[in-house]
Amino acid sequence: MQKEEVRKQLLELILAGNLDETRILINSWAAIHSYRSAASEILDPVLEEIGQLWGGEKISLAAGYLTGKIAEETYLKILDNQEIIVKPKGCAIIGNVEDDFHSLGRRLVGIFLKNAGWNAVDLGNDVSAKTFVDSAVEHNASVIGASAMMFTTAENIIKIRNEIDERGLTSRIKLAVGGAVFKMRPELVAEVGGDGTALSALDAPALFEKLTGQTGQR
Repeated sequence: MQKEEVRKQLLELILAGNLDETRILINSWAAIHSYRSAASEILDPVLEEIGQLWGGEKISLAAGYLTGKIAEETYLKILDNQEIIVKPKGCAIIGNVEDDFHSLGRRLVGIFLKNAGWNAVDLGNDVSAKTFVDSAVEHNASVIGASAMMFTTAENIIKIRNEIDERGLTSRIKLAVGGAVFKMRPELVAEVGGDGTALSALDAPALFEKLTGQTGQR
């Protein structure tokens, strides 16, 4: 089947709450193309569509749970085939910005950061700007990763930017931003004061390393 057909079938299975068939579909694609391909070419586009449905309250809690389950399983299988990086990279603070409760992307970023050697401190959902920066100072973190699904919540990242700058921490703490809205509007990264973004959870470690000048130090 073509990618478009597989994506459509995957979305239908998730909305129907069929976990077993969802696993079979993902595994079948991965057997031919790899789990990395299953994540980037099949699962990620479907996750974006599901995120939009979730934002419009058009998806059930059961389907939301299934989405998180299959995403974590798929990404963990990618990690199973990667070399474990033992050199520590430092500390990073991650969380969903104030009024944002879309946790799946943030959780996946945390998985990949920890695998890449980061001490990823996950603050959860609905995190205030002050809490982000307080935690970064407490843990001596070099990066804050702020996640937002919708434009209305992405605007709250400006508060984090202001908090960092007003405390004189601009050169010490970098601000990474992520979420579906930044894929649709790349220019929003600069508008909210972000130092960079990643296209997916897979790319988050490379972004964090780039922001802290650690690229190529594996």
